[in-house]
Amino acid sequence: MFREKELGWKEIGILMLIAYIFSFAIRMIWVYQFQDNPNFMWNGQLMINTNDGYFFASGVEYLLSGAHADNPRVPIAINSYPGLVYVSYLFAKYTPMSLETTILYLPAIISGLMVIPMIMVGKLIKLPWIGFFAALLGSIAWSYYNRTMIGYYDTDMFSVLLQFTILYFFLLTIYNKDNKNVLWLSSSLLLYPYFYPQGLTIIYAMFILWSLYQFVFQKDEKNSLIFIIVASVSLWAIPIWIKIVLILFLFLFLEKIKDKLDSRKLFYLSLGAIIVFLFFGNVFGLLMEKLSVYLSRGMEQEGLSFYQVIQTVREAGSIPFSTMANRISGSQVGVLLSLAGYVVLVFRHKPFIIALPLIGVGVLSLWAGLRFTVFAVPVAALGAVYLFYVLGELFRDKKLQYVFVVLATVAMLYPNIKHTIAYKVPTVLNKAEVGDLTKLNKISNPKDYTISWWDYGYPIWFYSETSTLIDGGKHHNDNFIISKILQTTSPELAANLSKLAVETYVDSNYSVVSNTIFRNKQKNQLDPNILLTELEDSSYKLPKKTREVYLYLPYRMMNIFPTVMVFGNLDLNTGKKLRNPIFYPINMISNKNNMIAFSNGMVFDMKKGEIDIRGAKRSVKSFIVTQNSNDGKITLKPQSYHMDGELIVVYMKSYGRFVVMDTETFGSMFVQMFILGKYDNNLFEPVVASPYSRIYRVK
Repeated sequence: MFREKELGWKEIGILMLIAYIFSFAIRMIWVYQFQDNPNFMWNGQLMINTNDGYFFASGVEYLLSGAHADNPRVPIAINSYPGLVYVSYLFAKYTPMSLETTILYLPAIISGLMVIPMIMVGKLIKLPWIGFFAALLGSIAWSYYNRTMIGYYDTDMFSVLLQFTILYFFLLTIYNKDNKNVLWLSSSLLLYPYFYPQGLTIIYAMFILWSLYQFVFQKDEKNSLIFIIVASVSLWAIPIWIKIVLILFLFLFLEKIKDKLDSRKLFYLSLGAIIVFLFFGNVFGLLMEKLSVYLSRGMEQEGLSFYQVIQTVREAGSIPFSTMANRISGSQVGVLLSLAGYVVLVFRHKPFIIALPLIGVGVLSLWAGLRFTVFAVPVAALGAVYLFYVLGELFRDKKLQYVFVVLATVAMLYPNIKHTIAYKVPTVLNKAEVGDLTKLNKISNPKDYTISWWDYGYPIWFYSETSTLIDGGKHHNDNFIISKILQTTSPELAANLSKLAVETYVDSNYSVVSNTIFRNKQKNQLDPNILLTELEDSSYKLPKKTREVYLYLPYRMMNIFPTVMVFGNLDLNTGKKLRNPIFYPINMISNKNNMIAFSNGMVFDMKKGEIDIRGAKRSVKSFIVTQNSNDGKITLKPQSYHMDGELIVVYMKSYGRFVVMDTETFGSMFVQMFILGKYDNNLFEPVVASPYSRIYRVK
C-alpha cells in the first residue's frame, strides 16, 4: 500500500498542507480555552505565555517604533537572535498582524512547518505516507507542543524545525548526489546560527556523523568528498560573507577539477577540511562552554562567592524516565516504541545514524534536564511510525497494513492531544498587572530603571519601557544585589544600594554591578560586608543622580520569595548563608476550634499562639490581618501573642492566603512594602498601588 506508487509533488503538497493545518488546529485549542477571559487580554489580543518572549518582542518593537532605545540589553536581542527578531518584524510591518498578534501566533505559524522536512524525509526513503503520519505526531508531540504553542514566543519555534531540516539536507546529499544539494545544505548551515546558536553542538555532531558515513560507505564517490569540503566551510566561525565566497569558490573550483583529481587526493582534502572545521568552527571551545554551564552549580569558586542560578532552574536538573518519555512521545510505551523504531530504521536505512545526536540528546535529558527532550521529538515520531510500518508488513493484506499504521498512529496521537487539552498554561501577566506597568510607563522616562527580580525583567521592559539590572538572560552575580534590596530590613540600605547599583551600571558601560562595586576578582577586592554596612547610613555619599529608580514588588513574587532570598542571604567572603529564613505563603484547609490547618501540614493554634511545624512547637509573636482597598491602601489588624515569639503570621484577607515567616523576614522590604504597604516616606514614594503590584520611586 505504502510503496504502490510514487507520489507526485502535487500529492506531496496536499499531504504537507493537511499536516500543517492539523498542527495549527491543535495549537488553536489554547486560544479557544482562553479567548473569552478578559484577564488574559491586552490591546484586544491574548497575551503571550513565556517571559522570554518579551525579550525578543522588545527588540521587534525597537525596530518598529524606536522604543527601548535607552535599554542597553535590547540590542542583544536583535544582534544575538536576528532570525527571530527580523522575521517577526517583517510579519508585524508588512502583514495585517499587529505586534501583539505576531508574537502570539508566530510560534504556531513557524513550528508547523516541521511537517515539510518530515514528509520530505519519508519521500527520501520512498515512504511519503510514513513521513506524513510521522509529521502529524511530531508536529504536536508533548514537548514540541509545549515549546511552540501559541503564545510561546521564543527561539524554540525555529530550533528543532531547523535542526530537522538540516538533517533532511544531510540525508538528501547521501541519497542524491546532485551537486546543487550541497548548496541547499550549506545554505541551511549558514542560516542556522542566526536563529538558534545554542544548538550548534548538535549540528556539529550531525555533521561529523554525516562526514564519517560518507568516508566509510561513499568514499569512492567524488561528490561525497566534495560535499564534505564545501559544507565544512559553512560551520567555520568567521563572517558569513567570507563563508559564502569560499563556498561558491570551492564548489565551482572543485567541480571543475574533480575529474583531474583521484579519489585518494579528494579523500585527504576532505579529511583536512574536517580538521580545519574542528578548529575554525570553535568546536572544542563551544563544547567546553556547554559543559562548564551545566557542571558549574552552587557557589562561584573564584573571587567572591556568589550563588549560581543554574541549580534553581528546573530545566537544568535531572528528570525521571516517565517525564522524559511523556515529553518525547506522550507515554512510556510510546517512547520505547519510538526508540525501537529508530533502531530498526537505522538497521534498514543506515544514513539515519546521522540523526543519533537528536535522539541521543533527548535521552540524555534524563541527566541534563527536560528542556532537551524537545530535540528528540521528530526523530522519535519518525521511528515510531516506521516501526508500525515494519510491523504492518506482517499482514498479508495491504489494506490491513494501512489500517494498522493509521490506528497505531492515532494511539500515539491520543495522549499528546489529551495533554494539549489539559495544558492550560496562563499568560505571563494578567491584565491588571500589565495595567500597573503601563501606569509606570506613563510617569517614567525611558532612561529610568526598575529594580525587581529577574523573572519580571523582560515584561518590565516591554510594558513600562524602563530598564532593569537583571533579567532572564542576565541573572548572575547581580542577583545578590537585587536579593539584598528585597530582603534587607534597612530602608536606607535598600534605597542607597538601588541608586548606587543603577548609577554604577550606567557609568561602567553596563558592567556587572556587583563585580564593579565590590571589585570582585581584583587585587583591591573589597569586603562586601563593610560596604553594605556603610550603605545603611543615610549620609552615604552616592554618585550623581542621572535617572529615576523604581522598585517593583509584584504579588506573584510571593511564591518565589524564599528562592529570591537565597541569593542575598550569604556572606560573599565565605559563601556561607547568614541565617535560615522562614517564609511560607500557604492556604488554609480547615479551621476548627481556633486550630488552623495549613496546606503544607503546619497547624496554627490561635489560642496559644503556637505553630506546629512537623511536630515542633514554635511560638508566634503576632498575628496580622491585612485588607486591601480599591484605592490601593492596606489596613492592618494586629494581634499580639508572645513578646519573644519566633514567628509572625499574616493573613492576607483580600487574597485568602496566609504567610508564616520569621521576625527578620517580616522586617524585609518586600514584606513591609508589599504585604503591609509600609515604607519610609523619606526614601520611597508610592507611584502605583494595586492588589497585584506595588511600585515605589526611590527618592
